[in-house]
Amino acid sequence: MGTRDRVLELFEKERGVFLSGEQIAESLSVSRAAVWKSVKGLQAAGYPIEAVRNRGYCLSEKTDILSFQGIRKYLDPICEGLKLQILPCVDSTNTLAREKAAAGAPDGWVIIANGQTGGRGRRGRSFYSPPDTGLYMSLILRPDQYSPGQAVKLTAMAAVAACEAIETLSGQKAMIKWVNDIYLGGRKVCGILTEASFGLEDGFLEYAVLGIGINVSPPEGGFPKEVERIAGPVFEKRQSDGKNRLAAEFLNRFMACYKEPGRSKWAEEYRCLSMVLGRRIGVLLTDGEREATVLDIDSACRLVVRYEDGSTDCLSSGEISIRF
Repeated sequence: MGTRDRVLELFEKERGVFLSGEQIAESLSVSRAAVWKSVKGLQAAGYPIEAVRNRGYCLSEKTDILSFQGIRKYLDPICEGLKLQILPCVDSTNTLAREKAAAGAPDGWVIIANGQTGGRGRRGRSFYSPPDTGLYMSLILRPDQYSPGQAVKLTAMAAVAACEAIETLSGQKAMIKWVNDIYLGGRKVCGILTEASFGLEDGFLEYAVLGIGINVSPPEGGFPKEVERIAGPVFEKRQSDGKNRLAAEFLNRFMACYKEPGRSKWAEEYRCLSMVLGRRIGVLLTDGEREATVLDIDSACRLVVRYEDGSTDCLSSGEISIRF
């Protein structure tokens, strides 16, 4: 870790507190000139660091800049071993994560970006990913002996973790629209996309890339017309350290489910957080859409539906629309 990163880590720990150049230099065993240079570099990168003669430097408590240091300070011990890679902007965190996974990147590699130029959703749709107001994250996962049918568990775990993280920080109840969308106050605030590679010989999961995009605060100028009636933010205005706290809260809750799935009640929680139980829906199939009623969500997080002709089905993947 370079001097600038170490200075930032100290500022993150002491947000709102003035630290003299001498204090920082002594704490990090560097020269005061190195401290000054690091502060100037951080200010140029957008960090609101105040410099006052005879008081020193202070990172504003209202800062909301995504950073490794800002996330790490909120992580629980369950997240030890995660490798966080924070980037200002990428084409797609999922695309980059898949490339790294195919090249052998280990379980627990996490790519987090402040913006995406080519964010992807399900069925090849684009995912609106403006810089500075969203959180875009992809995790490389290599669980032992997961079959294709079990892979849906990863999406379900992530949905539960996202709902709990959002509720913890916003104080509002988030709900799941099967299988991978999170809604808050009737607006979609989060989407999840899980992509996987399976072994040709044994059919088990080689790796999965779990992507999650969260609208943290309103984008400048509002959401584009094609999604403005559907999309919404978690917070109505920027929050102090909102992106870092939300990223860490999600990782804490997801890793607790992922590392100890037998002890977690994530499947039961997934069902309780569903916004489609008992609802009339349209099920999108290859040959068109069929009307159905949601009867239940089973222990494997499959959607149990009854079609208009009385037949029933258990859906492990797919797309639905809610009838109002």
